Amino acid sequence: MSAARGLGWAAALALAALLLSPVLSLMATAVDGTGELWPHLAAYVLPQAIRDTALVLGGVGLLVIGLGTGTAWLVSAFEFPGRRWLDAALLLPLAVPTYVVAYAYLDLMHPLGPIQSGLRAMLGLASPRDLVLPDLRSLPGCILLLGFVLYPYVYLPTRALFLMRAGSLLEAARMLGAGPGRTFLRVALPLARPAVALGTGLALMEALNDVGAAEFLGVRTLTVQVYATWVNRSDLPGAAQIALMMLTGVLLLVGLERFARGGRGFAGSGQRERMSARRRLRGGRAIAALMLGGLPVLVGFLLPAGHLVVSAWQRIRGAGLPDTLLAEAGNTVLYASAATLLTVVAGLLIAAAPGLLGRRSGAAMIRIAALGYAMPGTVLAVGLLTPLALLDSGMAALTGSPLALVGLGTGGALVLGYGMRFLTVSVGATEAGLARIPRTIPDAARVLGRGPVATLLTVQMPLAWPALLSGALLAFVDIAKELPLTLLLRPLNVETLSTHLYGEAARGTYEDGAAAALLIVGIGLLPVILLLRLDRDAVFRRG
Repeated sequence: MSAARGLGWAAALALAALLLSPVLSLMATAVDGTGELWPHLAAYVLPQAIRDTALVLGGVGLLVIGLGTGTAWLVSAFEFPGRRWLDAALLLPLAVPTYVVAYAYLDLMHPLGPIQSGLRAMLGLASPRDLVLPDLRSLPGCILLLGFVLYPYVYLPTRALFLMRAGSLLEAARMLGAGPGRTFLRVALPLARPAVALGTGLALMEALNDVGAAEFLGVRTLTVQVYATWVNRSDLPGAAQIALMMLTGVLLLVGLERFARGGRGFAGSGQRERMSARRRLRGGRAIAALMLGGLPVLVGFLLPAGHLVVSAWQRIRGAGLPDTLLAEAGNTVLYASAATLLTVVAGLLIAAAPGLLGRRSGAAMIRIAALGYAMPGTVLAVGLLTPLALLDSGMAALTGSPLALVGLGTGGALVLGYGMRFLTVSVGATEAGLARIPRTIPDAARVLGRGPVATLLTVQMPLAWPALLSGALLAFVDIAKELPLTLLLRPLNVETLSTHLYGEAARGTYEDGAAAALLIVGIGLLPVILLLRLDRDAVFRRG
């Protein structure tokens, strides 16, 4: 027993050191710089980058709160034709990366694109100069697109909270004569504050991580500047200094999220509470509810996905599939699958750490694991450079060969970066699954002579497999559509679907990237459909 516990502590310390190494590396790299470019960055780059980043985060935060909370309340409090399908469809934007949506809308909203051409035809206008719509390549355009793609991060936990805890309180409000609007503002909205704060924090971290959509739309956020400073100006210390500034901002964002939650979670008591009867809508009100609820799905998924289908079909019919597309799809699935496996195994061990190492030590491991998700992909990539270089040197000295499976310019480095970035996704899902297992079951296994590791592997893991699978699917979706880490850590001469699409968009050849964009959506959509099937009881029976 003591040997197993000692091995567990050694593994935990090694994992903690690995997860903390990017932060320490960022500090060392930032201090190591000469600062030659810093006056230029401070005078001409950072003021606009900080302003754009703050405006993007503020605008996206307001939009995801409005869309996510409003749609969660709509499907939880009202009954109307199509509500059950809308409940599931509102999750579909999770399958579409932000940069794919920006890519699609740049083509859709082009002066010669289908939307403006259709409007001119309806109005009888011949020249594009006769109808001038607001330019999508702008800060407001970036905020709108990011908000309509990221709102499910608020919708999902807020809807879950309404389903778990809202029943008795809403019934009491109605018995006291409160109408739907007053019930929402005075009861449901304060009740949902922890879930709204959590989902908004996740959405804002995703918005801060975005580099493709912001760059395509001409918005120079801090994330874009980290990438430009490193790649275009070859100033790694300058990129590390900007990255440290971003990391400080992220930590403040996490602190604000915890403050907004008031230290409270949003899980229920574990008992399935009675849901209140939904208000039935008929006629025009039902149609209006379906249209309002369907608007985020239309903007965040149906329009860009439908346009990609049409554009990809035109490209394939005219010139066939690009020769490298299948290989790039294979690379995407291969690296995402390997990283998903890594997150599932490490996530299981970290989620079980309170039982294996003790409550305080396990809680500390869970907090350290969350650090990777709090760091945008560009920040994590900069922080991993020095640890990967040291790992290269150590493995070369150990094996006597300059080649290494994990190090700069290898697939192992990309998988490691993916795993560290999205580890907390698996940890959160697995932790929730283990928490649902009655404590008496692992206690009984211990009484029968099973050790903590054997109990975890043979008793708890089989019971928690739906949660493990949900965490794996969520991690796979996020990894497959990750762009910043892929751009900076991919092996030389290796392309994935996301890097292929980024290159086509940078060159302005949108029609050639449509098939790659559609494949990215398809790869992300399959796990989302599986998640909906896992959640089928909640969507179609519970609600």
